[in-house]
Amino acid sequence: MEEDKSLAKANLMAGKETATEISKPKRNKFVIACAVLASTNSILLGYDIGVMSGAVLFIRKDLGIHDLEVEILIGSLNIICLLGAALAGKTSDVVGRRWTMALAAVIFFVGAVVMSLAPSFAWLMVGRLVAGMGVGYALVIAPVYTAEVAPASSRGTLTCFPEIFINLGILLGYVANYAFQGLPVHYSWRVMLGMGVIPPFFIGVFVLFMPESPRWLIMKNRNEDAMKVLLRTSDSEAEAEERLAQIMEGIQYAQKNLKKGGQSSEVDPLKSEGEGTWGELLFKSTPTIRRMLIVGLGVQFFQQASGIDATVYYSPVTFKKAGIKSQNAILGATMAMGFVKTGFIVVAAFFIDKVGRRPLLLTSTAGTTLSLSALALCLIIVGKTSGSTHEAFAFLAVIAACANVAFFSIGLGPVNWVMGAEIYPLRLRAKAAGLGVGVNRLVSGVVSVTFLSFSNAISVPGVFFFYAGFALLALGFVYFFVPETKGKTLEEIVEYFNNESSRKTATPSQLELGNGKISTAPTDGAQSTGPTVSKE
Repeated sequence: MEEDKSLAKANLMAGKETATEISKPKRNKFVIACAVLASTNSILLGYDIGVMSGAVLFIRKDLGIHDLEVEILIGSLNIICLLGAALAGKTSDVVGRRWTMALAAVIFFVGAVVMSLAPSFAWLMVGRLVAGMGVGYALVIAPVYTAEVAPASSRGTLTCFPEIFINLGILLGYVANYAFQGLPVHYSWRVMLGMGVIPPFFIGVFVLFMPESPRWLIMKNRNEDAMKVLLRTSDSEAEAEERLAQIMEGIQYAQKNLKKGGQSSEVDPLKSEGEGTWGELLFKSTPTIRRMLIVGLGVQFFQQASGIDATVYYSPVTFKKAGIKSQNAILGATMAMGFVKTGFIVVAAFFIDKVGRRPLLLTSTAGTTLSLSALALCLIIVGKTSGSTHEAFAFLAVIAACANVAFFSIGLGPVNWVMGAEIYPLRLRAKAAGLGVGVNRLVSGVVSVTFLSFSNAISVPGVFFFYAGFALLALGFVYFFVPETKGKTLEEIVEYFNNESSRKTATPSQLELGNGKISTAPTDGAQSTGPTVSKE
């Protein structure tokens, strides 16, 4: 009798496992192709970061520029990104996500040509500023497009693709530095920068084969066109119809809350362009929008305030400080760091829809804090020792730098772009994403423009201790403010933030949310680690 019960139980469990396997969503190759093509825009930033870290060594010799001009050259692209990011939101709302990608590629192509042919530092800066505009556009539109095309089950992984391509671009830049370092000084950096025309050329071709974002099409009242795209990016016709209904409901929901907030909205949300305004986002924002901005802009701020661009842009300076004297060895160590950074971002893409956004962010910020502190300590010891001890800690400094980019790549790198594209309502998504990129590039610009001056003032180890402090603050910010959004549709995430903003002092342990649930209390005796949006 007991054996019969055990056998029945085993069969039941096997049946459940089989049903679970059958119910798992299939990988939609068309969605993956769209995400890959959109994310190639991000190579533009990555290649620039990687190639400039080495090219500047030869630009110094050829054009005779000093430290301040190096800082301006490196940091200016991040500053001018602000303008590109600010314009990208409006541009993509008007002409569409797809053609905004093409515009980004054209602008960067022009910038790369000007930089490679620059006869002086002034012309080099002109090309740098033009390229920065293209990067600003690309950083906004790639994650927004991917998030709007992808289904909820794979949105995290697919929205990681832009960060993967940023890292691939960085690696290609490092490889170009290493490959062309043997050319005459006058030509080496020009070839390195000139290779930057290749990615935007192919991007311009790829755009011709990509569909428009279904959410943008609905915002333009082109529902039939949107349905055609949804049928190709969903696993079934029923799922496509459900996604269409959720998007339309989300637009109506946003309009309804605008009216509740005292803002006039005379236009039918399903028959209008549905574009939000900057005033609605910044000056007349509802509590829900403000909460979204705190999370989205906070993650963007801490991604760069933890000093990743100092590690990547100035890796030759760091490795020279660690006692590596050969230019070939310095560029080789930098290239190795690029391989580590690219490898770990692939790991993050694999896990982001399995373990969630919060665990990756918490691991990333904690690891970044420890690795930056270890790097600073190693550099201090290297400066005070010689012989075998000096060599050992020089090697450990390289390991610590690689650990820093690895921990960054499993959380702060990809999750930043995922959350920046998924937490905002449709009518404000492009503009809010542009604002987030603006904050990101502004902080990045400050870090890259001040690194050499800052390190001269308080030493290179002191600067890395400073960034470790910000990484520690980022850990606290993620723990207390950032919710888990794994597995939810974009419309359900918006509804979650609205419910959070509407809470009374006596909050229930759980709020029902459509076909999902918002969990705010510990379950099964586990300690609560922050707000969560999870599927039933």
